[in-house]
Amino acid sequence: MLGSQTMRYLLWDFDGTLGYRGGGAWTAALLETLDLALPDHTVTFEQLRPYMQVGFPWHQPEHPHLHLTFAEAWWEALYPILARAYRGVGLDESLAGALARQFRAVYLNLYRWRLFDDVLPALDALSARGWTHAILSNHVPELGDIVRHLGLTARLARVFNSAETGYEKPHPRAFQTALETLPDVESVWMIGDNVTADVQGAEAVGLPAILVRRQHPQARYCCETLYAISAYLFGVS
Repeated sequence: MLGSQTMRYLLWDFDGTLGYRGGGAWTAALLETLDLALPDHTVTFEQLRPYMQVGFPWHQPEHPHLHLTFAEAWWEALYPILARAYRGVGLDESLAGALARQFRAVYLNLYRWRLFDDVLPALDALSARGWTHAILSNHVPELGDIVRHLGLTARLARVFNSAETGYEKPHPRAFQTALETLPDVESVWMIGDNVTADVQGAEAVGLPAILVRRQHPQARYCCETLYAISAYLFGVS
């Protein structure tokens, strides 16, 4: 009886690596939500931005959130953080709470989401050379909807999303969950744009990692574009 074929996997971060929200992410979506409700407001991006630096699950990756692995529970935990931002710029509590709940639809507008230009050519070229792709991302529960809208589903074996697993990168279980789920693993690399979450998180569990779209002295492998990834993969593996 023939043994099963082993597989080589690339684990991809999503936001900032494969895709992005056009017009800006969290702070921009806060402002868009406010624009729709109060077109004449005077709140600025800079005023809202500090409130987006704390409170999200990925700001405390050492703490699993297994109780928030359903979309409604995840968002219910986030609404107070969003409302805090609106209160911080002077809105009353009632309006802040209402805007926080309106934010979800604004942020998840699928037509806002984009892929970087190099994503599809790079994924297809790497697939042709024997690599199988999966996403490992700290993201909102609706990441799967975003991925499908962007036409990535057929190119992916799996999507591992922190909002569904309860573990944020760089928590070791975020990576181990993927490794335990993927079948017939021969080798795995992590690819992402965050040196802490993607590179150091992966290396802490023994996975090689490539930092993309930026340079950092603590990343052994760095690529400005996804086209350059193959030089490392085929030079090492």
